[in-house]
Amino acid sequence: MDTIAERSPDMFLEERRQARIDMAAAHRLAVLHDFHEAIDNHFTLMVPGRPGRFYLNGYGLHWTEVTASNLIEVGYDGEILEGNGPADRSAICIHAPIHQMTGAECVLHTHMPYCTAISQLEDMTIEMTGQSALQFNGRIAYDYDYNGFAHEHVEGERMAKLMDGKPVLMLANHGVVVTGKNVAQAYHRLYYLERACRTQMFSMWTGQRRRFVTEEVLGKMRDQVGRRDPTMKMTGAEYHFAALKRLLDRTEPNYAD
Repeated sequence: MDTIAERSPDMFLEERRQARIDMAAAHRLAVLHDFHEAIDNHFTLMVPGRPGRFYLNGYGLHWTEVTASNLIEVGYDGEILEGNGPADRSAICIHAPIHQMTGAECVLHTHMPYCTAISQLEDMTIEMTGQSALQFNGRIAYDYDYNGFAHEHVEGERMAKLMDGKPVLMLANHGVVVTGKNVAQAYHRLYYLERACRTQMFSMWTGQRRRFVTEEVLGKMRDQVGRRDPTMKMTGAEYHFAALKRLLDRTEPNYAD
């Protein structure tokens, strides 16, 4: 296994370029999928080869304006280390502690509509009633203490502790935090979480009794979700994100500029 010391500067330059492209793609896709709120919400990704700093969308840009080159690099303390544009205070106070304390490479925070609607319910549990939800069984943490804007690191530290090894944190009255080892994995989770919340809302609106999946099948799904198909060159998340980037390449290729 290689280390930072063993890797050439050119290797990191290429990784950073690809990381920026993936982050810019995630912002554009969030607009396409209605996950964003104009200039608000925030996505972060650790900078390859530069511990303690992450890419962040500069505050004030609409997410249709985010490109690979205009992302800023920010330290855990909020200092802008590369690029131009202000760093949203809530982004620093939520994301920096989660990166530090959970080890997540990518952290996505949105107020996407169906997930946020579920977060406004007294019981905001993502229920195991649909196939999209089943991949999240036992992988969602819940924060029922809404404390307003996160303007202090202690709030992000509180959130990170609640995650307790889980990649998803539902935030009461607020939205969601989704993490991953890379942008592809995190965005894949974000996408299917919103799909799960949407179908849950639709089925709740019928007013009919809902059918839950048995514990036996839930156990089977846990095994299936964690299994890698040896005939595939990439993970499902990587195939998904690659397909989404091809869509952007056809419709708005300037995201990679």
